[in-house]
Amino acid sequence: MGEDLAAARIPAQQSTEDDLQDDFLDGDEPAPRPDIAVAEEPAELDERGKKILAFEKQWWRQAGAKEQAVRDTFGLSTTRYYQLLNALLDNPLALAHDPLVVQRLRRLRASRARRR
Repeated sequence: MGEDLAAARIPAQQSTEDDLQDDFLDGDEPAPRPDIAVAEEPAELDERGKKILAFEKQWWRQAGAKEQAVRDTFGLSTTRYYQLLNALLDNPLALAHDPLVVQRLRRLRASRARRR
């Protein structure tokens, strides 16, 4: 009776010989498998990234106005917003989407890093 319970709980698994046969088409070459990294890579920038780049095109005249606009527009703290922006600047999709803004922001980031 104990064997019946164990058999009911553990699903039958394919043997390794069956696995090997599934991997080969003619017995000579393995079956082609899709490249997961290529298949899952997005073709374009996500909506939030596009909105952040569009937001960065604006100019701010008053101190604190941008920080308030970040909270109102994105519902994020300024710290989190700048974390997302910095990650976005390193994304090749962002560069392809808006090269002028991304290059300008990269230059500003580099000049601030040099001053430190």
